[in-house]
Amino acid sequence: MYALIGITGKVGGSTARALLNDGDRVRGIVRNTATAVAWRAAGVELSVADMTDAAALEAGLRGVEGAFVMIPPNFAPADGFPETRAIVAALRKAISAARPPKVVYLSSVGAHQKSGLGLITQLHILEEELGSLAIPSAFLRAAWFMENYQWDVDPARERGEIDAFLSPVDRAIPMVATQDIGRLAAKTLQQEWDGNRVLELEGPARYSPLDAAAAFSRLLNRHVIAKSVPRGEWAALFEKQGMVPDRTKPRIEMLDGFNSGWIDFERSGAEHVSGRRTLEEVLQEGLRR
Repeated sequence: MYALIGITGKVGGSTARALLNDGDRVRGIVRNTATAVAWRAAGVELSVADMTDAAALEAGLRGVEGAFVMIPPNFAPADGFPETRAIVAALRKAISAARPPKVVYLSSVGAHQKSGLGLITQLHILEEELGSLAIPSAFLRAAWFMENYQWDVDPARERGEIDAFLSPVDRAIPMVATQDIGRLAAKTLQQEWDGNRVLELEGPARYSPLDAAAAFSRLLNRHVIAKSVPRGEWAALFEKQGMVPDRTKPRIEMLDGFNSGWIDFERSGAEHVSGRRTLEEVLQEGLRR
């Protein structure tokens, strides 16, 4: 049996499906069983734990062949990332006590850097704190999620444009589908290794806002453009979207890191893997919803 944190999300769900399809047993560690009724019906054992409750996390991680661990996304963290530090401290205590034979962690492209990461700093903290445990660990550094473009479905369909924060609009960066992340996470859990591994994962090609707009154009059968949003307008736009005014800096710093090329894969000492799903396939799936 494998224990999975985040089973109700896209990456954790994809990991669970890949394992179940291979005939493996799965235990989902969830904060609320009401959100995981479908997983229980699919034969998944459920264990309830808040992400800062080390004792409950330990119980969910005990007696398994391996664990998939991720921290909940936080797009508006407080200064110093106290929320992430509390979660990582609880995870460290729980994993140290439960001693799963191996752990696969969801990390991010760029997480090896110590500064200039913005939101990705949360994954750097995870790697720094949990990479020192004497347990075989694999840090899966995933590229920018292709599914992020699903937020642009309505403006593409209704206005024929998508907002571009990557600059210039033809800047292509590594992106990956969450299904490919789950597939690799499951495959890695089924392997045996010693020490720490770093797996860098991106899709079959790198994509830019122009590529996304072109894909939308083909799928919607209408002309869609990528409209560059001036950097000076980012904070106000993010606040309009609901972000707390004094918490936009990490998101802006992350985008600056991608635009400068600072946030990219380490390559040295890492296993580099290419996924199968294209951006157009992911967008087409989003348009069906």
